[in-house]
Amino acid sequence: MCGIAGWANSDSKKSSQNHSEAVLHQMCERMKHRGPDSEGLWLDESVALGMRRLSIIDLHTGEQPVYNEDKSIVVVMNGELYNFREVRNDLEKRGHKFETRTDTEILPHLYEEYGEAMLEHINGMFAFALWDTRKKKLLLARDRFGEKPLYYGVFDGTLVFASEPKVLLEHPSVKREINTDALRSFLSFDYVPAPASIYKNIYKLPAAHLLILEKGEVKTRRYWNLTWQKPAREQGRNRVSALAHARASDSNGDTPSVEKAATDLRELLADAVRMRLVSDVPLGILLSGGVDSSTVAAFATQFSTERVKTFSIGFEEDSFDESKFAREVATHLGTEHYEDKLSVERAADLILEIGTWLDEPMSDGSLLPTFLLSRFVRKYVTVALGGDGGDEIFAGYPMYFGHKMARVYDQIPRFLRAGVIEPIVNNLPVSTKNLSFDYKAKRFVAASKYDVVTRHHSWFGSFSIDQQNDLLTKDILAQTSNDIYKGAKDLLKITDAPTEIEQMQFLDMNFYMAEDILTKVDRASMAVSLEVRAPFLDPRVAQFAASLPLEYKLKGNKGKYILKKAVEPLLPKSILQRPKKGFGIPIAEWLKGRLNPLMHDLLAPERLKNQGLFDEKFVQKLIKEHETSTASHHKQLWTLLVFQLWFDNFMKKF
Repeated sequence: MCGIAGWANSDSKKSSQNHSEAVLHQMCERMKHRGPDSEGLWLDESVALGMRRLSIIDLHTGEQPVYNEDKSIVVVMNGELYNFREVRNDLEKRGHKFETRTDTEILPHLYEEYGEAMLEHINGMFAFALWDTRKKKLLLARDRFGEKPLYYGVFDGTLVFASEPKVLLEHPSVKREINTDALRSFLSFDYVPAPASIYKNIYKLPAAHLLILEKGEVKTRRYWNLTWQKPAREQGRNRVSALAHARASDSNGDTPSVEKAATDLRELLADAVRMRLVSDVPLGILLSGGVDSSTVAAFATQFSTERVKTFSIGFEEDSFDESKFAREVATHLGTEHYEDKLSVERAADLILEIGTWLDEPMSDGSLLPTFLLSRFVRKYVTVALGGDGGDEIFAGYPMYFGHKMARVYDQIPRFLRAGVIEPIVNNLPVSTKNLSFDYKAKRFVAASKYDVVTRHHSWFGSFSIDQQNDLLTKDILAQTSNDIYKGAKDLLKITDAPTEIEQMQFLDMNFYMAEDILTKVDRASMAVSLEVRAPFLDPRVAQFAASLPLEYKLKGNKGKYILKKAVEPLLPKSILQRPKKGFGIPIAEWLKGRLNPLMHDLLAPERLKNQGLFDEKFVQKLIKEHETSTASHHKQLWTLLVFQLWFDNFMKKF
């Protein structure tokens, strides 16, 4: 696990004045938290590659950059390649020679053997940069689901890239400006979806994408896509997905029975966890007490040669606290369990601390406990496995059932909805409990008037399009696009997902999971030099799940049906039957209490007026309604608060 950075002059004959080892070192120093163990730098006349290393595999000889035999190909990588031993054995049979035992070293040799098709042979989480000195060709690649980040931009004829935006900002050519269209995306989604970032002219390389710089031209393309087709109709070129294709149908090519599918899924998950337990440093499990993390912990206890360490975080507010479920699973599995607790006082301190390193605004409240948990876990281990990806892959979010309900709701005559149902719902008493009924009901009816893509993201996000018209100043509205969900709608054109709900799963994997969930985990864990691995994001598991009928995943109003069947022999029934809760925090209550002064300071009318982005009167209206419990605007206010923390740390002083 590391961080990478560097640049390449788009005109190989032209050398930049900023082309120096000092600049590269400065960029690497900015991400020392990602790799505190060592630094690796490499430069030629037009290209610079740098990295910071957190030693996980091959502690003694695993330094980067790595090379092929004649050093004509140079690579730096952030991440882990879980099938590297299998790939290495195959490459050695083909005549390739290796100098180290590190997983990264397979990359230059894979490129020699397969060119850009090398990515078909990798199972892992990664972002890497590869420079072909002969062809003068740079490749940047990001893993299939976006577990590892990669940002880039072209400034003054130089392509600059890094694992985090703040690292790019250390390069003298990079300009620091707000992308106002991305601001609108942030207000809608709670994060900025790829390929944009909050910074003008800085982009995210989307998950499952490859960037090629050759002969002065920058191109990006998708190298992999999840398919919902039955494997009998799939060509199966990708060796990584071959096992999933083989298992997802019986010998006649028909859909497997639930029992057969559950057995096969159990075997795939077991292997995915086993592969991710490989480490030369101490390892543990992030355990929330939900089905996903409990599944990972259960398989880990089967394969670990030592007693498994599990870690959880609790809350003082009861409706948000899940620590008792984590303890129940830990006792059932016999793990060595550690627990920490989050109070409002600690949260307030964390908010200010997070603002100093969160270089792109993200208003997912679970960032706070994720950071606290990561910091707590890092005292004991260097690598942790988590349950991320289970909800998207196995239809675990309540919103998927919400789409079923929306179709029923749409059949009710409009005059009854507008004249009877919606007034009743909107007048429900306001509760600050976690995912309270009034909160979910009000969100449901408010989004009912939109198309399916807008509706789906309105259930997730903060500010609707209508609210943004009141929130943003006239100047910002005039210079930005109102078509906030165009990227999501365009993405649907490249999927073969057959149903509306499965299409929403596909969007969530590419948007919410990649740019919120996984970014949150990456930033929070790497801020304290902790590596987190996600077995559910093994492409074999995801491909197998996609190949199954929707009713195997969402049965009635119950998500993750086939997953629960698969792990039924391993976990307590109480864990399998408990409703989904999520990793939320009591922001609604905190904004009325301990965090109220901070909110008033960061959203003060004079401050907003000088900033020129938000209408100060509308923001004050949101604050007053929230404080008086006329309405719960905690998501909107938290989103604005997080933006201001980011702005103060990364824009205000420049």
